Amino acid sequence: MLMTRSLCEAGHYFCAQAGPLRGMNHLDVTMTVKAYLEEDADTSLWGLTPRGRLQKMLSAMDGVELGDTEAAVAAGSDVLLLRADYVYDPRVLSGLLQARNVVLRDPEDKGVIAVRTRLEGDRAAPPRLAEMPLQTLEAVTPDSVASGLQSDLRKFDAPWVARADAHNSRQLENALYRAAYKGVTDLVTKWVWPIPARAVTRLCAYAGIRPNHVTSLSYVLTLLAGMLFWQGQYGLGLICAWLMTFLDTVDGKLARVTLNSSQFGNLFDHLLDLIHPPFWYLAWGIGLAADVPEGVYWLIFIGYIGGRLCEGAFKTAAPFSLFIWRPFDSINRLITARRNPNLILLTLAWLLGAPYAGLLLVMLWTLISTLVLAWRVVQARRASRRGELSPWLSHVDPVAERHRLTVRWFAFADGKRV
Repeated sequence: MLMTRSLCEAGHYFCAQAGPLRGMNHLDVTMTVKAYLEEDADTSLWGLTPRGRLQKMLSAMDGVELGDTEAAVAAGSDVLLLRADYVYDPRVLSGLLQARNVVLRDPEDKGVIAVRTRLEGDRAAPPRLAEMPLQTLEAVTPDSVASGLQSDLRKFDAPWVARADAHNSRQLENALYRAAYKGVTDLVTKWVWPIPARAVTRLCAYAGIRPNHVTSLSYVLTLLAGMLFWQGQYGLGLICAWLMTFLDTVDGKLARVTLNSSQFGNLFDHLLDLIHPPFWYLAWGIGLAADVPEGVYWLIFIGYIGGRLCEGAFKTAAPFSLFIWRPFDSINRLITARRNPNLILLTLAWLLGAPYAGLLLVMLWTLISTLVLAWRVVQARRASRRGELSPWLSHVDPVAERHRLTVRWFAFADGKRV
């Protein structure tokens, strides 16, 4: 069912990714489209009713205003009529806004869900779906108005819409959560955290805990982990570190499913992610009983900063993440020397009673990973001279190519991933 296909709940993320509309007239982006909602669903999804969710998504999109439910509407007005008892992929909304004279029907019962058109005559009351001249409108589907590729979340997910009611609310909540999850990430975030993080995200959403509250707790745990590493209390430090990485998964998902993303929240979260890892390794080394050569720290910091610079340098060759250029890069992201894979090395070394070896492993893996990234950047620069680069996920058919392991890992045609 399409209701289980993934949705990412931050509409402004995907306005640029809705993809070209096939065979349709495009909207002049300078126009304002008035959105009118009708019908309601007696259910709540991540603390929002379908109507409230839809209003919040539309308010975040450029060139859209919610129409007055009582005012007259002039001829020539661009309008988008939507049933508010449905959940919409933001990419579908964005695609509808870019179209003109189209009708979207429920993929299952073929009932009219949405109409995007320009009114021909003055109206004394807001337009209704039942009044639209459907025979003059082009029928569209979710995947004909929106692209499945989501560059920001590094994945392919089929766009979708689904009717909401009290019977499928949990199913839709799970679909919204799946949609908020990155497709290409490290192996812990991808395969260990999804299910427990979903439970904690749900708890936070209904308890009124906001994403920045979770991020603030992550800051506290980050400092505690560093202090404990510094004192050589590696067991307690690792507990704090792993809890921090878990909450780092929760805060972003909570922001997306509750539509509480903000520029400050993104910066607040990303600054922590960017800065703290090498300082954990420094604290780990200081906590060792043995003297650690200063060069070890220098190589860790150089390798870490070099890796991040390589990721940025790739953007000079292509406007998307290095990790979705080719299947190799997506697989490499699972294990490259970011925080979680390095924490695995440190944890295993501590369990084996060899914390010093853990630090050396982090140094070696960081240097190797950075060299691999630098090699990929060089290859990308060379390839860009021969033509425009594109992410491998934009060329796959997730159904027909389901036999490929990389497609099963990183491209989700039905959303059944968590």
